[in-house]
Amino acid sequence: MIATSIVGGAGGIATIVPFVDSFAPSEKARAAGASVSVDLRQIAPGTMTTVAWRGMPVFVVNRTERMLKEVVAANEMVLDPFSTHPFTMPLPTYCTNQYRSRVTHPNFLVVMGVCTHLGCTPSQRFQSGPQPNLPNDWPGGFLCPCHGSTYDLAGRVFKNKPAPQNLDVPRFQFDSPEQLSIGKDEHGEA
Repeated sequence: MIATSIVGGAGGIATIVPFVDSFAPSEKARAAGASVSVDLRQIAPGTMTTVAWRGMPVFVVNRTERMLKEVVAANEMVLDPFSTHPFTMPLPTYCTNQYRSRVTHPNFLVVMGVCTHLGCTPSQRFQSGPQPNLPNDWPGGFLCPCHGSTYDLAGRVFKNKPAPQNLDVPRFQFDSPEQLSIGKDEHGEA
C-alpha cells in the first residue's frame, strides 16, 4: 500500500508539472515584451526611425534645434501641453517636461507610433509651413492619415482633432551615448 501510494504520488506530480508549466508565456511571447535596443548613430538630426516593441511601432526622432523651438512654439496650439491625461500608459516621470524627453537628451523623442483616436499609424511631417492636409502655420510633427489628427514634434495632439490624447511615451533609457533601450529604464522592465 505504501509503495502504491508513493508511485501514485510520483505519477500525480509528473502529470501536474507539465500542466503548471503550460501557464508560463512562450519564448515568443517573452521576446515580444522584451526591451528593444536602438543604435542612435543611425538616426541623423531631423530624421526618425521606427522600431517594433510589443508588436507596435515606436518612433525615435532625433530633433534639431529648430524642431525643439517648434515644440515650445506649439504649446498654445496643443490640447494637453503637459501630458496630464495619459492614453494607455503613464508618462514616465523623467519625461514630464516640455520636450517629453529625458533632460540629458532633449533632442531624442521616443513615442508610440499609434494614434490615440483609432490606432492608425501617423506619418512624419517634419517640414514646417503650408502642406496638403495641414494648416498654413504647421510647425512640423505627425499627421494621422485615417482621420486627420495631428501631433507636434513632442507627440502632443493639436486642439480640435479627433484624437483625444497625446501619443504615449514608453519607458526608455540611454545605455550609452550611442545606444537607447525601449521598454526598460532604471526602474526595470516595462
